[in-house]
Amino acid sequence: MSDDPTIFEQIIDGDIPGRIVYETETVAAFLDANPLAPGHTLVVPKEPYERLDELPDDVAADVWAAVQELTPRIEGAVDADATTVGVNNGPAAGQEVPHVHVHVVPRFEGDGGGPIHAVAGSRPNLSDAEMDEIAADIEASD
Repeated sequence: MSDDPTIFEQIIDGDIPGRIVYETETVAAFLDANPLAPGHTLVVPKEPYERLDELPDDVAADVWAAVQELTPRIEGAVDADATTVGVNNGPAAGQEVPHVHVHVVPRFEGDGGGPIHAVAGSRPNLSDAEMDEIAADIEASD
């Protein structure tokens, strides 16, 4: 693993902008900068574990507890009909950032997506104001 901080570490540390919607001692969640749908959120351990099998059990539990808590909040914030939750575990699986992250992707009737093999059809072109509003709605809900 590289000694350079991942983009996720940089967001968590405040070195680059990010729309953080959830944070605990071990986990952070923020809106994906290139969302598949409005409200597409990434849930990450704060430490940069590259693969799921590297996560200590307590951190894995914290990550999945955050996914479980955030999923209905995200759905509510964007009035989604359902949600696809996924992890790309390693480069061959499409993992682009070497830092474990869980995608929480809101789904909508007729969105053009399908099962996990086709997570979403077309990607939204959201303005900064729309992204800010979604981030605020997720952060404020409970």
